Amino acid sequence: MIHNDVKNLTDVLEFHLMAISEDPDLQLVFFGLFLSVYLVTVLGNMLIILIIIFDSHLHTPMYFFLSNLSLIDIFFISTTIPKMIVGLKMHSRVISYAGCLTQMSLFLFFVCMDDMILTVMAYDRFVAICHPLHYTVMMNPQVCAVLILLSFSVSVFDSQLHNLIAIQVTCFKDVEIANFFCHPSQLLNLACTNTLSSNIVIYFIGVILGIFPVLGIILSYCKIVFSILKIPSSSRKYKAFSTCGSHLSVVCLFYGTGIGVYLGSAVSHSPQKNAVASLIYTAVSPMLNPFIYTLRNRDISNALKRFHSRFL
Repeated sequence: MIHNDVKNLTDVLEFHLMAISEDPDLQLVFFGLFLSVYLVTVLGNMLIILIIIFDSHLHTPMYFFLSNLSLIDIFFISTTIPKMIVGLKMHSRVISYAGCLTQMSLFLFFVCMDDMILTVMAYDRFVAICHPLHYTVMMNPQVCAVLILLSFSVSVFDSQLHNLIAIQVTCFKDVEIANFFCHPSQLLNLACTNTLSSNIVIYFIGVILGIFPVLGIILSYCKIVFSILKIPSSSRKYKAFSTCGSHLSVVCLFYGTGIGVYLGSAVSHSPQKNAVASLIYTAVSPMLNPFIYTLRNRDISNALKRFHSRFL
């Protein structure tokens, strides 16, 4: 139902999220599908965390950051998918105003944390390959903790800045959100006042927090490639490349799906297609990360075998 009258915030206590399907049979199928995706994601990332905790061979900065990435991925997918699963089961699309702001803040926080940790992991690989003799000094536990704390602080700033902008909206043209979850751009689209300045701030912050991490990752891998090419032994070259393969795959998956969503929304004028693309972005990367690391990373694969023989 479309509401053409302008609403004051005092009248808007809840929003309506987009329905993935109005067909009850399809809703049941989607319920089973997304419940399976969610469980696989949570269990897969929990397994990675447990392996790293219980295997002393993996108590290194690289796997410390990986365990943090897995934890963030669990929270990341938990901000959107469970709400949608419950909505499909209860046949409800309603989300409260406070719940919408909370979901938006958490979504932005965990996206930014993913972004920051992937950048930190690229820096870790750069130090390990380009400065191996100084690795233990440059990536000591204190430095690792500071890097995680810095990532956390930047992510809090990003999410709270968006939250501050969102709560400035005092009236809405409609309560229908054209997505499966609350996104800042969707809330601003519903505002009945001019949001040009807010959009400029959001895009400016988005460019800074998007481009600089990407540039950091690209620069790190350029230096890594040049360093590896100088290694005379082909077996050592392969070993060096293999330590980066998993991380590089995850980086391509994270940014590839993100760019795909952005380009898709720019080209397509269908809210349904844009919403589906956003949903894939929030679900695909967290779900596939554990598979990438267990299949492409020899240390994780060997640790998984040891974990299986020890506890199962």
